[in-house]
Amino acid sequence: MADGGVVRRVGTGGARASWSPGDRILWRYRANGGAGFHIARPVTVVRDDSDVLAVWLAPGTQVVKPVLVDGTPLHQEPLHTRYTRPRTVQLDRWFGTGVLKLARPGEPWSVWLFWDQGWRFKNWYVNLETPLARWDGGVDSEDHFLDICVYPDRTWDWRDEDEFAQAQQDGLMDAAGADRVRAAGRAAVDVIRAWGAPFDEGWQHWRPEPSWAVPLLPEDWDRTPAHVST
Repeated sequence: MADGGVVRRVGTGGARASWSPGDRILWRYRANGGAGFHIARPVTVVRDDSDVLAVWLAPGTQVVKPVLVDGTPLHQEPLHTRYTRPRTVQLDRWFGTGVLKLARPGEPWSVWLFWDQGWRFKNWYVNLETPLARWDGGVDSEDHFLDICVYPDRTWDWRDEDEFAQAQQDGLMDAAGADRVRAAGRAAVDVIRAWGAPFDEGWQHWRPEPSWAVPLLPEDWDRTPAHVST
């Protein structure tokens, strides 16, 4: 990867990629109902083992994000046309504080940690998505619209239920797929109520290594992996 990041391969063919702390990889999302990738974020590996992949999205990182073809940000488009108007992608920067992302193997969600300025912990965010597919340069998924916000006092609430409903109405998710997402959401809520991993692991006290540079976005950020694994 660019800017001195190293990605290590283990074996050949479909073997599982494995990374060390400090390695730089890509965290990408496929376009819903379309071809290719519409989100790409260079991140730094914090931990990678049989329990969790943890990565750091640093402030100021150059990222790829979807926009309407006229450049309108998606959140500014009315919901009833947000998923039907033509889109493209553009380069941007991740502003504000960074994000720690945690994904356990095979789980249909990842958990993101957000902080306010001064490292005051803000919340966890459960992003419902397909289980991560790993390749030698990073991980790929597809977002499922519905999310859960979890607060330091252990309360929680659903997020983006309106987007989840609109995506179904616009044909981006069929009834069976929506049922699977709801089931995944209920399973995540069970973990929250039991205060299981990763909520009980103290990740809110984690801090990035001062020596880590901001990863660069590679020119071939949208390349098709030769081999993937879970």
